[in-house]
Amino acid sequence: MAHEAATGRVRQLRLVVEAEDLEAAVAFYRDVLGMPEQESYDGDEGARVVILDAGRATLELSNPAQVRFIDRVETDGGPSDRLRVALEVDDAAAVADDLVDAGADLEASARETPWRSINARLRGPADLQLTLFQELDER
Repeated sequence: MAHEAATGRVRQLRLVVEAEDLEAAVAFYRDVLGMPEQESYDGDEGARVVILDAGRATLELSNPAQVRFIDRVETDGGPSDRLRVALEVDDAAAVADDLVDAGADLEASARETPWRSINARLRGPADLQLTLFQELDER
């Protein structure tokens, strides 16, 4: 699979998010969650962008039945946003606690899923719905 990614036409997946309070969002995602700053640029009229490194990127496409199933498993039925950011971490429960302490809203506590991961769901700055997942089996 890694070979396929290396030879595909797309070289990077970048999620672009408008953040009303950019400094707060950067502090949360960079400083609390630990996504290193890769680049940043300033432009005319106060324009600013900060690009954070999220490691490997994938695009997960799910049909509505799968989304409903994920919602039942991850949140006891709480609905997913149409776009949700899933981040793999080493300890989903501990990272979720850190993010809540930093101002995120907990939507569902960490729990084991049928696909052998620990998942937690939160609402972070810039109104991003986040799923933190911790793989229990090596891939």
